[in-house]
Amino acid sequence: MPGETDLQKLLAGLQPYQHDGEYVFVTVDDALSVERKDILCEFKEEEGVTLVLSRVSADALGLTYDFVAAWITLRIHSSLQAVGLTARIATALAEEQISCNVIAAFHHDHLFVDVRDAERAMQVLMDLTKAENR
Repeated sequence: MPGETDLQKLLAGLQPYQHDGEYVFVTVDDALSVERKDILCEFKEEEGVTLVLSRVSADALGLTYDFVAAWITLRIHSSLQAVGLTARIATALAEEQISCNVIAAFHHDHLFVDVRDAERAMQVLMDLTKAENR
């Protein structure tokens, strides 16, 4: 089933879900040095390989990081061709001084916000949904 592209429907059905735990972004020269089971996400850049993994895994592997995040999944199935969803979410969070790192996967968008801002971020997302459902 194709993902949703209508921005109003996307915002009305965000269904944000906060995963348990804390997550970090690290960089390594070679992702093969980390077991696949520990990696949530991997992205290759010119400077190295960025991995997203649980803080527990990073600590166990002795990896360094400087940002500890909460992971929020938007459970609506958004299309990779949807226009405006990331912008609306980023704007709403920015208005509350909440930084957000977005990773779009095939079915869902995943937000990583500072763990100290997780509760407020969830409220902002729920408020976006409520506003669209009025």
